[in-house]
Amino acid sequence: MGKFTVTHEIRCNVDTFWKTFLDKDFNTRLYLESLGFPEWKIVEQTETDAQASRKVTALPKMDVPGPVAKLLGANFRYTEEGSMSKTDRIWRWKMIPSTLADKLFTSGVVRAEAIGTDKTRRIAEMDVAAKIFGLGGLIESSAEKQLREGWDKSAAFMNKYVEAAAR
Repeated sequence: MGKFTVTHEIRCNVDTFWKTFLDKDFNTRLYLESLGFPEWKIVEQTETDAQASRKVTALPKMDVPGPVAKLLGANFRYTEEGSMSKTDRIWRWKMIPSTLADKLFTSGVVRAEAIGTDKTRRIAEMDVAAKIFGLGGLIESSAEKQLREGWDKSAAFMNKYVEAAAR
């Protein structure tokens, strides 16, 4: 199982970070424009005073080794389910793949810490596991590479988005 953490500085306060993180327009533009997903759609999103949750479906842009691409198939999709108690402000999510759902596991948490009045440290901790003999390690390393690149791009996009919104 691969566990890893990515950390980014987002140029806004923590409240603005969470508001943006949960914003439908921001997420749609992030996945379709910045990350280049062919398909990404919010299936359900709710927010109350106590909790926020979201369920999305996606056809991700894939850049994986040939054996992994063949195993996952050309139309690999996933459903992502996430939620956050507004008390602890930790986003917990899991990804449910369309292929090999009993063998591929990806989940994580997102935290936000203030590092000044207008800066936030976004910490994303992820777990990736592929229980497939002979290809598990390759799948896990490919998934980690894709996730790291996606989170790096999302940080740059979020910084541009919050800067534009502040004008």
